[in-house]
Amino acid sequence: MGANLTTRDGSRFRTWRLAIFAVALALAVGGMRSGASWGASAYDPASDGYSMQNVTVGDGVQAWWNAGYTGKGVDVAVIDTGVAPVAGLNSPGKVLNGPDLSLESQNTNLRYLDTNGHGTFMAGLIAGNDGQPGGYRGVAPDSRIVSLKVSVADGGVDVSQVIAAIDWVVQHRNDKGLNIRVLNLSYGTNSTQPYNVDPLAYAVEQAWKAGIVVVAAAGNSGYQKGANSQPLADPADDPQILAIGGADTMGTATPWDDTVASYSANSGSCSSSCRAPDLIAPGTHMQGLRVPGSYIDQNNPDGILGDRYFRGSGTSEATAFASGAIADLLQRYPQLTPDQVKAMLSSACDKLSSFNWKQQGCGELDMSRLLTASVPSVFASLQYNAPSTGVGPLEASRGSDHISLGGVVLQGEQDIFGQPFNSVAMAALEAAGSSWSGGMWNGSSWSGSSWSGSSWSGSSWSGSNWGGSSWSGSSWSGSSWSGNSWSGSSWSGNSWSGSSWSGSSWSGSSWSGGSWLGASWGRK
Repeated sequence: MGANLTTRDGSRFRTWRLAIFAVALALAVGGMRSGASWGASAYDPASDGYSMQNVTVGDGVQAWWNAGYTGKGVDVAVIDTGVAPVAGLNSPGKVLNGPDLSLESQNTNLRYLDTNGHGTFMAGLIAGNDGQPGGYRGVAPDSRIVSLKVSVADGGVDVSQVIAAIDWVVQHRNDKGLNIRVLNLSYGTNSTQPYNVDPLAYAVEQAWKAGIVVVAAAGNSGYQKGANSQPLADPADDPQILAIGGADTMGTATPWDDTVASYSANSGSCSSSCRAPDLIAPGTHMQGLRVPGSYIDQNNPDGILGDRYFRGSGTSEATAFASGAIADLLQRYPQLTPDQVKAMLSSACDKLSSFNWKQQGCGELDMSRLLTASVPSVFASLQYNAPSTGVGPLEASRGSDHISLGGVVLQGEQDIFGQPFNSVAMAALEAAGSSWSGGMWNGSSWSGSSWSGSSWSGSSWSGSNWGGSSWSGSSWSGSSWSGNSWSGSSWSGNSWSGSSWSGSSWSGSSWSGGSWLGASWGRK
């Protein structure tokens, strides 16, 4: 049983493989300015200008660490493909699992785990920490990850799953022991409707109102501009939240040669009314944590950096970098509202020459400048954007990204269970903070209702029917993956139905897929 991403092309469907705003995890080695190449066991971060060790020096992140700000006490929710317990993310309490809302959740061998590799890469950029001098460290190495898995191995995810995950984060942000202040969305669709009626945009606005800084990938060129004529992906096209574009540091510690990355979505020749990224952050040739045997690992061998790391480029990576920076900022100033955070980041940018505001927003994030930035008042930071009503159709939020089951495409106003999705009613529930009731969302049981150790218990919809007129007669039990096992260091599964990543939504040249925003795994 497979979950494919598809795009409608007239009467045909063109199958993709992963809609993940990190289209870019893998082919970067070939395009590196330094020309260096590392084999399976000879990677040296110190000599790689794009390693986290060197990028965090050049951007001023390590100045924050030296001042005692490492994201400690701040939880970052990562809605993605899950997180694998690899070194750097496997210390006790480092990663907490919210409910697994993916189509793999009913297989106990796969629940919570990252069979794709994208989510682990993002989590590492945000909060990775080897716990030793010279080891791998994300931007906020002492922050904690709250992982909500929504995607299967090939990246298949429906927008209804993402909305459900956002709602869960909002309603559980202050559960006992939790302090979710940042939501990382290295994801986006080419929605066909404006943000001010879009259900996905409405969901992230509720998170923002609840005090959670939502950080979304701007998207990658050639994909995002849909029928709504906006150049950024959804939900990054909502001006209330933070939209992050990608920068290329050129492998040096100085900002003078930095550029806006070629993959980074921007408003370019669009009118002044088009949404531009708020800022750009390092996102090119990034060194991330590798999940050996994962889908991207198997399909992008040129991205491998030694035994532990992987190379990736895209606005996914830039978004994760920015999320880590915000965790550091919130450790220092825990009283900040999301509007204040946005204002502070916007005041600490380096404008890059030869690029305009449509391409870079305020410019490239400069953590050294942010360290000395003044805290603006709550009043001075207030935004006055027209809010989303969330009453538009769910199908329009999907844009051209769809999953399919047995050749039947999930489309129209229904969620993954085939339950009718009433956007007006859902918006009312989200505004009241009651769209989740125990493990129920939109009339179906999606997860368990209580914490079990470090994870949210969730096996309650095992064997549930995928009802509705399109998916009726099918039930999900993870049968196509049963018998495969996950050992933490290898993934023994085969591929889901479909065999290529070719498409046009993951705008990059190697992962042209749909909603998970990277631009290339290794090459760009």
